Amino acid sequence: MMHPDPGSDQRLFMPAVARNREPILAVLRDRLPPNGLVLEVASGSGEHAAYFSKMMPSVRWQPTEQNPEMLPSILAHRISAAAPNMLPPLHLDVMSPTWPVERADAVVCINMIHIAPWPAADALLAGASRVLPTGGVLYLYGPYRIDGGHTAESNREFDGWLRRQNSAWGVRDLDEVADLAARHGLVLTQTIAMPANNLSVIFHRTTA
Repeated sequence: MMHPDPGSDQRLFMPAVARNREPILAVLRDRLPPNGLVLEVASGSGEHAAYFSKMMPSVRWQPTEQNPEMLPSILAHRISAAAPNMLPPLHLDVMSPTWPVERADAVVCINMIHIAPWPAADALLAGASRVLPTGGVLYLYGPYRIDGGHTAESNREFDGWLRRQNSAWGVRDLDEVADLAARHGLVLTQTIAMPANNLSVIFHRTTA
Protein backbone atom coordinates (compact mmCIF):
# COMPACT_ATOMS: atom_id res chain seq x y z
CA MET A 1 0.00 0.00 0.00
CA MET A 2 1.30 3.44 -0.92
CA HIS A 3 1.37 6.17 1.68
CA PRO A 4 1.50 9.88 0.97
CA ASP A 5 4.86 11.58 1.17
CA PRO A 6 4.99 13.30 4.61
CA GLY A 7 6.15 16.40 2.80
CA SER A 8 3.36 16.34 0.21
CA ASP A 9 0.47 18.79 0.13
CA GLN A 10 -2.31 17.28 2.23
CA ARG A 11 -4.83 20.03 1.53
CA LEU A 12 -8.29 18.85 0.54
CA PHE A 13 -10.52 21.05 -1.63
CA MET A 14 -14.32 21.09 -1.64
CA PRO A 15 -15.94 22.70 -4.73
CA ALA A 16 -18.66 24.42 -2.68
CA VAL A 17 -16.11 26.42 -0.69
CA ALA A 18 -14.83 28.35 -3.71
CA ARG A 19 -18.44 29.25 -4.54
CA ASN A 20 -19.66 30.31 -1.11
CA ARG A 21 -16.65 31.73 0.74
CA GLU A 22 -16.95 35.29 -0.62
CA PRO A 23 -20.71 35.68 0.10
CA ILE A 24 -20.18 34.21 3.58
CA LEU A 25 -17.24 36.54 4.21
CA ALA A 26 -19.39 39.55 3.31
CA VAL A 27 -21.86 38.54 6.03
CA LEU A 28 -19.24 37.68 8.64
CA ARG A 29 -17.33 40.93 8.22
CA ASP A 30 -20.36 42.94 9.31
CA ARG A 31 -21.40 40.67 12.16
CA LEU A 32 -18.37 39.17 13.85
CA PRO A 33 -16.60 41.18 16.54
CA PRO A 34 -13.68 43.25 15.17
CA ASN A 35 -11.24 41.20 17.21
CA GLY A 36 -11.25 38.29 19.63
CA LEU A 37 -11.56 34.53 19.17
CA VAL A 38 -13.81 32.94 16.56
CA LEU A 39 -14.47 29.25 17.14
CA GLU A 40 -15.30 27.36 13.95
CA VAL A 41 -17.09 24.06 14.55
CA ALA A 42 -16.85 21.36 11.86
CA SER A 43 -14.12 23.02 9.81
CA GLY A 44 -14.00 20.17 7.30
CA SER A 45 -11.15 20.63 4.84
CA GLY A 46 -9.99 23.85 6.52
CA GLU A 47 -10.50 25.98 3.40
CA HIS A 48 -12.97 28.35 5.04
CA ALA A 49 -10.74 28.77 8.09
CA ALA A 50 -7.71 29.62 5.96
CA TYR A 51 -9.63 32.06 3.77
CA PHE A 52 -11.52 33.84 6.55
CA SER A 53 -8.49 34.17 8.82
CA LYS A 54 -6.46 35.67 5.98
CA MET A 55 -9.25 38.09 5.04
CA MET A 56 -9.98 39.06 8.67
CA PRO A 57 -6.53 39.36 10.24
CA SER A 58 -7.75 41.13 13.38
CA VAL A 59 -9.59 38.05 14.70
CA ARG A 60 -8.07 34.81 15.93
CA TRP A 61 -9.65 31.88 14.08
CA GLN A 62 -9.81 28.52 15.85
CA PRO A 63 -10.68 25.65 13.47
CA THR A 64 -11.99 22.38 14.92
CA GLU A 65 -13.15 19.08 13.49
CA GLN A 66 -14.73 15.89 14.80
CA ASN A 67 -13.23 13.68 12.08
CA PRO A 68 -9.50 13.23 12.84
CA GLU A 69 -8.82 12.36 9.20
CA MET A 70 -9.57 15.99 8.26
CA LEU A 71 -7.08 17.54 10.71
CA PRO A 72 -4.04 17.14 8.39
CA SER A 73 -5.90 19.03 5.65
CA ILE A 74 -6.78 21.87 8.02
CA LEU A 75 -3.19 22.07 9.21
CA ALA A 76 -1.91 22.07 5.62
CA HIS A 77 -4.29 24.90 4.69
CA ARG A 78 -3.04 26.81 7.74
CA ILE A 79 0.54 26.43 6.59
CA SER A 80 -0.31 27.42 3.02
CA ALA A 81 -2.31 30.48 4.10
CA ALA A 82 0.53 31.71 6.32
CA ALA A 83 -2.06 33.56 8.40
CA PRO A 84 -0.67 33.93 11.94
CA ASN A 85 -4.16 34.47 13.34
CA MET A 86 -5.31 30.99 12.22
CA LEU A 87 -4.68 28.69 15.15
CA PRO A 88 -3.72 25.00 14.90
CA PRO A 89 -6.81 22.78 14.52
CA LEU A 90 -8.35 21.06 17.53
CA HIS A 91 -10.43 17.90 17.75
CA LEU A 92 -13.97 18.84 18.81
CA ASP A 93 -16.95 16.50 19.07
CA VAL A 94 -20.10 18.57 19.57
CA MET A 95 -21.66 15.70 21.52
CA SER A 96 -19.02 16.00 24.24
CA PRO A 97 -20.23 17.84 27.37
CA THR A 98 -16.93 19.73 27.42
CA TRP A 99 -15.25 21.38 24.45
CA PRO A 100 -11.52 22.08 24.07
CA VAL A 101 -12.30 25.81 23.86
CA GLU A 102 -14.00 27.17 26.97
CA ARG A 103 -14.62 30.72 25.76
CA ALA A 104 -15.06 32.34 22.36
CA ASP A 105 -16.34 35.69 21.16
CA ALA A 106 -18.19 34.09 18.23
CA VAL A 107 -19.01 30.61 16.95
CA VAL A 108 -19.23 29.76 13.24
CA CYS A 109 -20.61 26.50 11.84
CA ILE A 110 -21.01 25.98 8.10
CA ASN A 111 -22.93 23.11 6.49
CA MET A 112 -23.11 20.80 9.48
CA ILE A 113 -26.53 20.28 10.97
CA HIS A 114 -28.14 18.82 7.83
CA ILE A 115 -25.44 16.12 7.59
CA ALA A 116 -25.63 15.12 11.25
CA PRO A 117 -28.39 13.66 13.45
CA TRP A 118 -30.72 16.13 15.15
CA PRO A 119 -29.10 15.52 18.58
CA ALA A 120 -25.89 16.95 17.10
CA ALA A 121 -27.72 20.21 16.35
CA ASP A 122 -28.92 20.28 19.96
CA ALA A 123 -25.36 19.66 21.17
CA LEU A 124 -23.98 22.38 18.89
CA LEU A 125 -26.42 24.94 20.25
CA ALA A 126 -25.81 23.87 23.84
CA GLY A 127 -22.06 24.10 23.35
CA ALA A 128 -22.25 27.49 21.68
CA SER A 129 -24.31 28.75 24.59
CA ARG A 130 -21.65 27.51 27.02
CA VAL A 131 -18.71 29.21 25.32
CA LEU A 132 -20.28 32.50 24.18
CA PRO A 133 -20.53 35.61 26.34
CA THR A 134 -23.74 37.60 26.56
CA GLY A 135 -24.27 39.15 23.14
CA GLY A 136 -21.89 36.68 21.48
CA VAL A 137 -22.67 35.64 17.89
CA LEU A 138 -23.48 32.17 16.58
CA TYR A 139 -23.40 31.99 12.78
CA LEU A 140 -24.91 29.04 10.92
CA TYR A 141 -24.89 28.52 7.17
CA GLY A 142 -26.65 25.99 4.99
CA PRO A 143 -30.01 25.01 3.49
CA TYR A 144 -33.16 25.26 5.61
CA ARG A 145 -36.86 24.63 5.27
CA ILE A 146 -39.11 27.62 5.97
CA ASP A 147 -42.50 27.02 7.62
CA GLY A 148 -42.06 23.33 6.91
CA GLY A 149 -41.49 23.75 3.17
CA HIS A 150 -38.39 23.74 1.01
CA THR A 151 -37.30 27.03 -0.53
CA ALA A 152 -36.32 25.45 -3.85
CA GLU A 153 -36.78 22.18 -5.72
CA SER A 154 -33.02 21.64 -5.58
CA ASN A 155 -33.20 21.72 -1.78
CA ARG A 156 -36.05 19.20 -1.82
CA GLU A 157 -33.95 16.88 -3.97
CA PHE A 158 -30.92 17.43 -1.74
CA ASP A 159 -33.01 16.63 1.34
CA GLY A 160 -34.14 13.37 -0.23
CA TRP A 161 -30.57 12.46 -1.13
CA LEU A 162 -29.41 13.17 2.43
CA ARG A 163 -32.13 11.00 3.95
CA ARG A 164 -31.23 8.15 1.62
CA GLN A 165 -27.65 8.33 2.88
CA ASN A 166 -28.75 8.40 6.51
CA SER A 167 -32.32 8.57 7.78
CA ALA A 168 -31.15 10.80 10.67
CA TRP A 169 -29.90 13.49 8.28
CA GLY A 170 -31.91 16.09 6.40
CA VAL A 171 -32.53 19.77 5.71
CA ARG A 172 -33.75 21.26 8.99
CA ASP A 173 -36.73 23.53 9.52
CA LEU A 174 -35.56 26.98 10.59
CA ASP A 175 -38.38 27.42 13.13
CA GLU A 176 -37.40 24.15 14.81
CA VAL A 177 -33.75 25.22 14.95
CA ALA A 178 -34.72 28.62 16.38
CA ASP A 179 -36.96 27.02 19.01
CA LEU A 180 -34.16 24.68 20.03
CA ALA A 181 -31.69 27.56 20.15
CA ALA A 182 -34.01 29.57 22.39
CA ARG A 183 -33.95 26.75 24.94
CA HIS A 184 -30.21 27.27 25.13
CA GLY A 185 -30.36 31.05 25.49
CA LEU A 186 -29.71 31.85 21.83
CA VAL A 187 -32.10 34.18 20.03
CA LEU A 188 -32.46 34.29 16.24
CA THR A 189 -31.76 37.88 15.18
CA GLN A 190 -31.29 37.75 11.41
CA THR A 191 -31.75 35.47 8.41
CA ILE A 192 -29.98 36.36 5.17
CA ALA A 193 -30.65 34.75 1.79
CA MET A 194 -27.49 33.40 0.19
CA PRO A 195 -26.57 31.96 -3.22
CA ALA A 196 -27.64 28.41 -4.14
CA ASN A 197 -30.74 28.60 -1.90
CA ASN A 198 -28.76 28.64 1.33
CA LEU A 199 -29.22 30.88 4.36
CA SER A 200 -26.98 32.71 6.77
CA VAL A 201 -28.62 32.46 10.18
CA ILE A 202 -27.47 34.75 13.00
CA PHE A 203 -28.11 34.09 16.69
CA HIS A 204 -27.04 36.08 19.72
CA ARG A 205 -26.46 34.78 23.23
CA THR A 206 -28.92 36.30 25.66
CA THR A 207 -28.30 36.92 29.34
CA ALA A 208 -28.21 33.80 31.46
